[in-house]
Parts: sequence; structure tokens; C-alpha cells
Amino acid sequence: MINWIGRRSVIGLSHVGYAARMFGRLTIELMPLVHRPRLVMKQLLFIGNYSLLIISVSGLFVGFVFGFQGYYTLKLYGSEAALGLLVALALVRELGPVITALLFAGRAGTSITAEIGLMKAGEQLSAIEMIAVDPIKIVIAPQMLAGVIAMPLLAAIFNAVCVIGGYIVGVLMIGVDSGAFWSQMQGGVDVWRDVGNGVVKSIVFGFAVTFISLYQGYEAQPTPEGVSSATTRTVVYSSLAVLGLDFMMTALMFN
Repeated sequence: MINWIGRRSVIGLSHVGYAARMFGRLTIELMPLVHRPRLVMKQLLFIGNYSLLIISVSGLFVGFVFGFQGYYTLKLYGSEAALGLLVALALVRELGPVITALLFAGRAGTSITAEIGLMKAGEQLSAIEMIAVDPIKIVIAPQMLAGVIAMPLLAAIFNAVCVIGGYIVGVLMIGVDSGAFWSQMQGGVDVWRDVGNGVVKSIVFGFAVTFISLYQGYEAQPTPEGVSSATTRTVVYSSLAVLGLDFMMTALMFN
């Protein structure tokens, strides 16, 4: 048992050290990508555009649920007019960035891991290294920057669609006053404290989810079973990282 604990500890520390080195390397390589916008735009299309459908549909149905649950909760206190404020604050502060990150991990994160893992299994990364080209600069770093850019945009789209869903249920179906719905939202949501904190959360989640996806793909075993296991680890680790980071940032932002 002592040997097993020691072996697992050494393996875990080696993974943490290599991941830290890779994260530092990727952070350094992000700035030169400003001069290579085509690489970033291509990955942004792959990561962000293909995740747009699931983000929009999920946001619409989450807005529907929020409209129903929020109305019947506020009705107990005679505050049905604050439905818009409830929906907006819950989204921009908390649920918008978190749900978007979880959906992003399940859709784009697994795709990134599978792509990098298959490139490693097909020895394409080794072929790139053989022609004296660093795969981290050409393949890994553009996807990292694209993920960081795509996450806040997807979260904003999710929030907007979710508010529309809450409006459809609360105003058009239940009958909440439209003016009260929008005026309460406009008066109660602060741009910097609420929306700004949500944007910061989205950027941090973009870093975390994209890096975990890239690292798992880059370190996957070059076999079908290895790539499959790496995609599973991507979803699990990304979800845990998002929830843990969300707790820490919420405690710091709204202390």
C-alpha cells in the first residue's frame, strides 16, 4: 500500500508539473497569435460557431424554466413584477457562465480532446515536429486563444436567449407586466458588479476548460481506448474545475 501511494503521488505530481509548464508555455505563445489571426479565426469557427446551437437551445429552455419557477416563487411574496430582475441577476452572476462552461466542455471540449488525441495517434504532431515546426505554436495555442474568446461570447448569447425565454413565459404566457419586467431588470442589474463579474467568470472558465481539453488530448495514449478515456476525463475534470472555480470567485466577488 505504501508503494502504491508513493507511486500514485509521484505520477500525480509529475502530471501537475508538466501541466503547469504547458500552461505557462501556452500563456507565452498567446501574444504572438495576434499576428496570425487566420489560425485563431479558424479555431474560433470550430469551437464557438459549432457550439452556438446547443447554447441557444439550452438557454431558451432554461429561460422557460426560470420564468415558471421564478414567477411562482415571487408570487408567494407579492413580487411578481421583479421576475425580470430575478432572471437577469441569476443569469449574469451565476448560472449563465457556469451552464455555458459545462455545455462548452461537453461539446467543444470533447471535440478538442478528440482532435488532438487523434492527431497524436496518427503521428501528425510528430510529423509537424519533424519539419521543425512547434505543434504548440501552430495547433495548441490557437485553440487555447479561440476558447478563451469564445466562452464570454457564448455566455452572453446564453444570457440573452435565456432572458428572452423568461420574457416569453412571464409576460406573454403568465401575464406579468412588460414594463415592470424590463424596468426592474434595468434598474437592478449593475454593469460592473453583476455583468462584469460574469464576464470575468466566463474568461476564467474559458481558460480552464480549454486548457484541460488540450492537455488531455496532448497527453492521451495514442490508441482508440486512450483517446476515449481522455475525452471522458475532459468532461469530468472540466466540470469539477468550473464548479470549484465558480465557488472561489463567487466568494471573492460578493464577499
